[in-house]
Amino acid sequence: MLNRSAIILRYKEPAIRYINDVDPLKGSDVVTIAETYQDRTIYLIPDEDAEDQDALDRWVHENYKRLFEMELSDWYTDPSLFPKNLTLELFGEWFEVECHSVVMDTVGGEIYDDEL
Repeated sequence: MLNRSAIILRYKEPAIRYINDVDPLKGSDVVTIAETYQDRTIYLIPDEDAEDQDALDRWVHENYKRLFEMELSDWYTDPSLFPKNLTLELFGEWFEVECHSVVMDTVGGEIYDDEL
């Protein structure tokens, strides 16, 4: 068991509308909510930030912009396509934060960043 918790962002309809409306190169392909569930990013956070809803809310408040930018960069390589104001309110309209407090390592061995 790892000393981390995990969060997953579930897309809401306003985010899907934005993704479908903004990309000039998308053509006629339409993204659906179901597609966003096919391969989601899992974010590991400190255990203490998932102890209760207040702790999780504080962590999200402190980190929402970075999460927002990481999610948007999965769709667009051009940051000019991002909304101009990435506010906490907009984040809440676009995403539901799903928290998992138990993270099990079934592999064992060293955990490393494969991008370093």
